[in-house]
Amino acid sequence: MQVYADRIDDSGALMVLLPGAGDSARLYFEHGLVKQLRARRWPVDVLAVEAHSDLYLDKSAIRRLHDEVIAPELAARPRPLWITGISLGGMGAALYARAHPGAVAGLLLLAPFFAVRGTIAEVTRAGGLETWQPGAIAPEDDERALLAWLKGWRAPGGPAIWLGYGLQDRYAPASALLAARLAGEHVLTMPGGHDWPTWQALWPGMLAAAGPALIRD
Repeated sequence: MQVYADRIDDSGALMVLLPGAGDSARLYFEHGLVKQLRARRWPVDVLAVEAHSDLYLDKSAIRRLHDEVIAPELAARPRPLWITGISLGGMGAALYARAHPGAVAGLLLLAPFFAVRGTIAEVTRAGGLETWQPGAIAPEDDERALLAWLKGWRAPGGPAIWLGYGLQDRYAPASALLAARLAGEHVLTMPGGHDWPTWQALWPGMLAAAGPALIRD
């Protein structure tokens, strides 16, 4: 996996950035999200990772992210791990936290994709994650397994989660399911779609909300 690193202080937290489907991890730099993080002068090292959609399709994304990037990094410099993900990268961030219990301190999720619309509609019809019953989950069904993990997520205990999304985003129903499980100050919304202008506008609020926990770690 190709990694774009921006290091300033290995005594603070490690922030891993995962892109959405069809996007490059470089866009976190090109659209100013890393610059906004740096403007706060927090002791956080950043690794933006090229985790392409084909890696999710062949089920290797989370294994390779751990084996090639996160495990070596934390072995060399042990510190709290935070993961930011946009769209499919949000799914990757949550999948990593699910696969490695206790390893992730915090997740910053922007318009995350969790499952296809039919599955999200099923959970919504059931009244949300709290009342939805996933039933037997096939070993290869990452989407349903992830929703079941989100259903069982608790804070404290699980990673802290902050969520941001545009109200007109095509994946807003999935975000709304998670939002119902989070404290109000952990959810940021605004008019907008599934696009970079919306994510750029949400990002300062995400940093402000998560910052006390991030720099405390």
